[in-house]
Amino acid sequence: MDKKAKKRLDVINKKLQTLRPRLAGSREQADDLDELKQLEDEIAKLEAEAVALKASK
Repeated sequence: MDKKAKKRLDVINKKLQTLRPRLAGSREQADDLDELKQLEDEIAKLEAEAVALKASK
């Protein structure tokens, strides 16, 4: 894995650390379904990108 991919993976992991608690809080409140869907989509996209970066070792 090159330096750029490692840096991108670090950024993705940091974003996921902030998004997951927000998603949990959004699920508890469930007053804005659009926000819930947006958070789920963003997390799924970032996780897919992380898997792709790890596979490209």
